[in-house]
Amino acid sequence: MRPELDYRALFAATPSPYLVLGTDLVVVDVNDAYCRATGRCREELVGQHLFVAFPDNPMDRMADGVRNLRASLERVLETGKPDTMGVQRYDIPVTARPGTFEERWWSPVNAPVLGPDGQVAFLIHRVEDVTDFLRTRGIPSSGRWAERSHTERAQSMEAELYVRARELQRLNDELRAAHARERQVAVTLQEAMLHSPDLARHEDVAVRYLPAVGSLNVCGDWYDAVDLADDRFSVAVGDVVGHGLEAATVMGMLRSALSAASRAVSGPAQALEVLGLYARSVEGALATTAVTALIDTRAKLIVYSSAGHPPPVLLSAQGSCRLLDQATDPPLGARPEHVPRPQAGAAYGTGDTLVLYTDGLVERRDEDIDSGLDRLTEALTTMCHLSPQRLADALLARLGVAGGARDDVALVVVRL
Repeated sequence: MRPELDYRALFAATPSPYLVLGTDLVVVDVNDAYCRATGRCREELVGQHLFVAFPDNPMDRMADGVRNLRASLERVLETGKPDTMGVQRYDIPVTARPGTFEERWWSPVNAPVLGPDGQVAFLIHRVEDVTDFLRTRGIPSSGRWAERSHTERAQSMEAELYVRARELQRLNDELRAAHARERQVAVTLQEAMLHSPDLARHEDVAVRYLPAVGSLNVCGDWYDAVDLADDRFSVAVGDVVGHGLEAATVMGMLRSALSAASRAVSGPAQALEVLGLYARSVEGALATTAVTALIDTRAKLIVYSSAGHPPPVLLSAQGSCRLLDQATDPPLGARPEHVPRPQAGAAYGTGDTLVLYTDGLVERRDEDIDSGLDRLTEALTTMCHLSPQRLADALLARLGVAGGARDDVALVVVRL
């Protein structure tokens, strides 16, 4: 039988320098190799903020060690994935001579330690001191390449690789900054497109929007809520084929058109008819799916119509589920000729919940859509006691898409 490992002793004896940080970048632990590499003892470091213990060299105006390391650690915190840095110059204070810094070059790797909830609990900062290597592998100052010895050429190539790695990191930093700016523009655009003033008047309506993993945070899914006369309001979700800015542009046009139609015509079927006619004139709009439901709070009635969209779910206060699938028609523009769309009604009771969603919530590759619908209704039966906001979050987590999915997800939860 193998003896149980003493992981603390193993960490202390590891030959590579390791530093353990909290999510606030305060030093939690260090191993002996890290103390030897930096000339600091454990008592000097534990409990200190990393950049208080190791600030930039004030005598070096070009010092960027703190900025680069902080950016890497923040990426690990944000993504939950390791981040390998290029070779860094990061001078360290000389303990015996206060105010003096020693030139040092490092090869760092930062990695997350995940807690039971899947979130980053700690950060591991591993470094290798490559200062001596760089000092002994300098590019020869004279002599033609052909006249250099094999050793000199190898050393020159090694040094050039380090220079190129440093330049690559700079370019990667610029690329990340550009992507962050582009993503922020996309987020602002999507928020503007999905803005629904009427939602503010409905405390019992929760909405969620999740872009497909790897997208710019813009997509073709949408949700909306429209207040009508006589204690009625409508809610809708829709899904334009595709992702990215083109799909989002089409989405914005169709969402606005459906919102206007819902205010002008007598019911959901007529609103989708108007939307279908409009979609024929919008490039990229054909095959869009949508479902809209009118909620009459006086009559306690839901009137709905669907254009090729997954059916809404009516969750009773007791936990039973009913699919609203009695008024389903093909997607927008699927028919060559205009045909009136179907419409159906469903009575509801106080405390029931209406759930509308896009297919990214339930569809999975190599799986029948009915399996996804079964999974959705099974999850909902256990959530009838939750508030709309908590139900929305719990449903996304239960179906495994809280962190994003392969497809976009829009979700509307209405407590009736």
